[in-house]
Amino acid sequence: MLPTVLNVSQNYFIRGGSDRYFFSLGELLEKWGHQVIPFAARQPENCETPWAHYFPEPINFTSPSARDLLRFVHSKPAADALSRLLGEHRPAIAHLHIYYGQLTTSILRPLKEAGIPIVQTLHEYRLVCPVSTLMSADGQLCQSCNGKDFWQAVAKRCNRGSLSRSLLSAAELYYSHALGGVIDKVDRFITVSHFQRRKLAELGIPAHKMVTVHNFVDVSNIPVNPGKGDYFLYFGRLERLKGIFTLIEAAAPLTEVPLLIVGDGEAREEVEATVARRGLSHIRVLGPKRGRELQQLIADSLCCVLPSEWYENCPMAVLEAYAHSRPQIGADIGGIPELIEDGTDGLLFAPGDSEHLRECLLAMARDRRRAMEMGLAGRQKIERYFSQNHHYEQIVGVYNDLMGAKVPVPR
Repeated sequence: MLPTVLNVSQNYFIRGGSDRYFFSLGELLEKWGHQVIPFAARQPENCETPWAHYFPEPINFTSPSARDLLRFVHSKPAADALSRLLGEHRPAIAHLHIYYGQLTTSILRPLKEAGIPIVQTLHEYRLVCPVSTLMSADGQLCQSCNGKDFWQAVAKRCNRGSLSRSLLSAAELYYSHALGGVIDKVDRFITVSHFQRRKLAELGIPAHKMVTVHNFVDVSNIPVNPGKGDYFLYFGRLERLKGIFTLIEAAAPLTEVPLLIVGDGEAREEVEATVARRGLSHIRVLGPKRGRELQQLIADSLCCVLPSEWYENCPMAVLEAYAHSRPQIGADIGGIPELIEDGTDGLLFAPGDSEHLRECLLAMARDRRRAMEMGLAGRQKIERYFSQNHHYEQIVGVYNDLMGAKVPVPR
């Protein structure tokens, strides 16, 4: 019998790429015969699950009370809820994702007391940065905290320019390191890019506790798409660190090829206002799209664009573009160049450089046959290196190493 996996995240709904991976991993493990037990906060947006009665009440981040602020650092309700679940069910291993905000490091103690090995997939830099991004409030890459001096985030007001928010974020991380066991209690960290693993090691996370496993995409129901698309496409969070304004500047004079912007986020109103003020009628902000509607938008595009200006790790947007045989233009930063081979399955440009990005957009628009060929090369890359089977084999290898077991892997 295959081991039961406890799959843990603060959300049981999809808000971003880490949530999509949380659900995709659960589906992948179930496909191979594992029982998967989800554990997350109880929130109105949650998908339905028979395990919801074990979920703890959520923390109110919109209008937090004093109790909510204390629970942001240490959530006794989350620990109690998990203890109740573990008292009635016995997973063989726990796989954590982004759990800090709603669940906190309070959940680590019941897992350790039950003798359950803990794996965590790291989707960002929360272990070494109070705001998770290694960026300061002014949008600049930042390592001032150096993995331990979190007071620097308070001095710089890194959390949205707010002193109180920055103080709370720093306090949470100090507590997590000193008393929460955020590093010591986790048996293995899975980084999703080699860049992320190297950066975290540079900032003090023990290298021997980390292993890289890139994300994956299921292409079994996605046909190879040799067609030539009609527009540039950005899909993802609308935030400054995603380079969305660099993209608008690059695309502004390219009026013959539309740019579709799909997503939501803190910068959406500013994006819409910028497009309207400049009269950029060829740039359309469509808002959030999901499921088949998003897949169709990707499939019909000329190419997808990821203009990030922070240390992206293994962005699902690149893999999803390749899955639909679309080439990707990406910023040469973080883990993005691990996914894009410049000139083969996409193009790389200097982050923040709108002129360089414009040259890449023009290259795609002027040679659509070449763009199609690069998209097909991306699809081949997905099938070879980022498939379900390959990912399952790597994940089970991590589980086996910690459990001393030999779970069979596909061949």
